[in-house]
Amino acid sequence: MTHAVRRFHVEDRYSDMAIHHGTVYLAGQVPDDTTQDIRGQTRQVLAMVDRLLAEAHTDNAHILMAQIFLADMADFAGMNEVWDDWVAPGDAPPRATVQAKLANPAYRIEIVVTAALKA
Repeated sequence: MTHAVRRFHVEDRYSDMAIHHGTVYLAGQVPDDTTQDIRGQTRQVLAMVDRLLAEAHTDNAHILMAQIFLADMADFAGMNEVWDDWVAPGDAPPRATVQAKLANPAYRIEIVVTAALKA
């Protein structure tokens, strides 16, 4: 039996999201307004994650894994302040946070999420 891969917001190079076998895979989400500090950029990115997960009919309580890329680990505490307010209480997912050179030097953060569909 084959299970189709559903892709959302397909561009030439990537899709924003794919769903396969009940798992939702998001592309790396980055901020639109790069003039904001780490808190503002983190809020933007998490809002994008929320919108995509809602489109897949799931939410942040169903995140299986989050990968967070920071341009500067000095932003770790500020990012965590926003993350802690956003994460579903009692459902904090496994997470990795690393410093990385991001595609746009103005990006302070990029987040990749894998989530389960709601049962």
